[in-house]
Amino acid sequence: MIYPIVKYPEPVLAQKADPVTVFDAELKKLTDDMFESMYAAEGIGLAAPQIGVSKRLFIVDLSFGKEKSDRLVLINPEIIQRDGRQVEEEGCLSLPDIRDKVSRSFTVRIRAQDEYGKWFEMDGEELLSRAFQHELDHLDGILFIDRLSRLKRDLILRRIRKLQKNGEW
Repeated sequence: MIYPIVKYPEPVLAQKADPVTVFDAELKKLTDDMFESMYAAEGIGLAAPQIGVSKRLFIVDLSFGKEKSDRLVLINPEIIQRDGRQVEEEGCLSLPDIRDKVSRSFTVRIRAQDEYGKWFEMDGEELLSRAFQHELDHLDGILFIDRLSRLKRDLILRRIRKLQKNGEW
């Protein structure tokens, strides 16, 4: 099932998501649906709040669905180590057609659970590190525009309000 992507300013995007405590067939179906929804939206990452589900869960696939082994499911994730800096342009499925440069850690070590509740750790660098940090922000109610200067954020919010007024958002 393809879920519609929730767009800013939906309240679910601004709240801290609840931990996942039940690892069952329903959770597996949710993660499968999230991959289907992400591919349909042409994204490389998707957090549960972006489909209106306030759970600490996100998925990432840098191969855009070409390599099944590249599909990552991270449940109740936390970054346990950070190193370096990178400043690159980011976009977000919940903020369509909005892009700007964001400063993030170059590498991160993340600890999370898989669909079965088993804990694991993995490292990410460059784009994978950026995806981990961006999606984890969603679980904490933070959008990438919240990491921009006040001026840039205000310009983007003004643009969104104009699009909303014109019925284009």
